[in-house]
Amino acid sequence: MPAQQGSTDSDQRVSTGNAGLDDILGGGLDADRMYLYEGRPGAGKTTLAMEFLLDGAHRGERVLYITLSETERELQLVAARHGWDISGVEIIELVPAETVLDQSQEITLLHPAEVELGETTRLILERVSALNPSRVVIDSLSELRLLAQNSLRYRRQVLALKQFFANRHCTVVLLDDMTSQQGDLQLHSISHGVVLLEQLAIDYGAERRRMRVIKMRGMDFRAGFHDMKIVRGGIEVYPRLVASEHKTEFLSDVIHSGSAGLDALLGGGLERGTSALLVGAAGVGKSSLALTYAIAAARRGERSAIFAFDEGRGTIEARSRALGLDLAGAIEQGLVLFQQIDPAEMSPGEFASIVRRRVEADGARLVVIDSLNGYLNAMPDGRFLVLQMHELLTYLGQQGVVSLLVLAQHGLAGTSETPLDISYLSDAVLLLRYFEHAGEVRRALSVLKKRSGPHERCIREFQLGAGGLRVGPPLPAFSGVLVGIPEYNGDAEPLLSGHGHAGD
Repeated sequence: MPAQQGSTDSDQRVSTGNAGLDDILGGGLDADRMYLYEGRPGAGKTTLAMEFLLDGAHRGERVLYITLSETERELQLVAARHGWDISGVEIIELVPAETVLDQSQEITLLHPAEVELGETTRLILERVSALNPSRVVIDSLSELRLLAQNSLRYRRQVLALKQFFANRHCTVVLLDDMTSQQGDLQLHSISHGVVLLEQLAIDYGAERRRMRVIKMRGMDFRAGFHDMKIVRGGIEVYPRLVASEHKTEFLSDVIHSGSAGLDALLGGGLERGTSALLVGAAGVGKSSLALTYAIAAARRGERSAIFAFDEGRGTIEARSRALGLDLAGAIEQGLVLFQQIDPAEMSPGEFASIVRRRVEADGARLVVIDSLNGYLNAMPDGRFLVLQMHELLTYLGQQGVVSLLVLAQHGLAGTSETPLDISYLSDAVLLLRYFEHAGEVRRALSVLKKRSGPHERCIREFQLGAGGLRVGPPLPAFSGVLVGIPEYNGDAEPLLSGHGHAGD
C-alpha cells in the first residue's frame, strides 16, 4: 500500500478514544484523514467526538473543538457530568457572542445562518492555521449546510475544508445531525470514513443505542450494528461478537454434575466446550439442575457464572438451601459469579460483552443462562435471537466453557410448546416433565440428544429435596410420560420413595 499523504507511515493509526470503536476498526482511524460521525440529535456524536480529542490531549497533542451550534459553557457542562477535565482541549466557539435580544428588531436573535458562509469558513481556517492542532472536531456541518443555501455550494465548501486539511498533519472528525434530505450522501463520498450512531425507542424499557461503521477506505472493520450505551465517563461500545475471532486451546475432558444418576443418563457427563439445553415446564426443576452443576464446579475449585433473567438472588439462594446446596457460600468465595439481568435495561450486545468478561477476565468455566425466555425479552427484534445465541454458544464452546441454557415451556402438563426452537444449536438436550402416578405428581428426566457421545435412551424419575438432585431407575413400565399422559403397564414395583419439595 502506498504511503498516505501527510503521513510517513501508511499503517499509522490514531485512536478514536473509545476502546470499543477501536476494536471494531481494528486499531483506530488512519491518521491525517477526514471522518464523519453522523446521527440524529442525542445519538451521542458530541460525546464520541470529545473522547477522540481527550485521547489526543492525554497523549500531549494539541487538539481543537470548533463549535458552530453549541456554546463553550454547554460543552463544559457535558464534560463535567462525564467527570472529564477538558482543560487540554482548545474550544473555538463560532456561535456569535453578540446574541442580544433586541425588541426593536423583527429578528431578535442573531443566528449562525445570518453569517456569510465564506466568513465562517475563513474563521475556521484561520484558527486551525494559528493553533496547528493534530486533531480537530467540527460541530456541526448542519450549520454550514444552512449557510450554503444549496447542495453545490455546500459540497464545494466541504471539499475546500478537506483540501485544506490534506496539506496538514491533522485528523479531522466532522459531526452531522442528519438534518439534510434523506439520501443525501455527499458527505459519505467526501469522507475517508463514516460512523453512524442511532438512538432507538422500543415499546417498553430503556432506549437502545447502536453504532455502525458505514465505510472506511482501505481498512478492514467489523461490519454491522454494535450496541452501545452512554454512561458517566463516555460511551461504552459493545462490538458485535464474532466467534471465529476467538479460538482457544483447551483440555477436552468431562465435567460431572455431582449426581451419579444424572451423569449416567448423560453417558458419563458433559464435555467441556459443549452446551446443554434444559427444557421443561415452570417449576419442574430446570434451574435447580443447573445450580447442581454450578455447586459441583465450585467443589472442584472451578468458577461458574450464573445470569438470572427471571429470579432474584434471594429466591435462588433460598431454593439452593432447600436442596442442601451452599450457593451463598460459593458466591462469597467468588467461585460462583451471580448477576441478575434486567432485560428491559440491557441490550443483547451488552449482555454478550458481560459474558465475555466473565469468561476471559474472571475465568468462568461454566455459564448458566436462566432463562432464554428472559433473554428473548431483551431483544428489540426477536428475529435475530437465534443468530446472536449461535455466535455466543460458538464462542463459549471455543473457550472450553460448558453452557447450560434454561428454556421454559408454555403449559404445565400435557403437550407443551417452547417460545423458540434452538435445540439444534445445543449439543445436548435434557427434557424435564411432570407426570402423574397413583394420584401424585412426579417428575421425569430424559436426554433427547447428545452430540458429543453416547447417552442413555431411557426415562428416569427424579426428585429434588434436602439431599439435592436424586435420579431414580428407568421407568420401563411407563409409556406416554413425555407427552404428559402416562400409562402404567407393570407390576406394583415402587417408584422413588420420599417427597421432593424444591422446584424450578
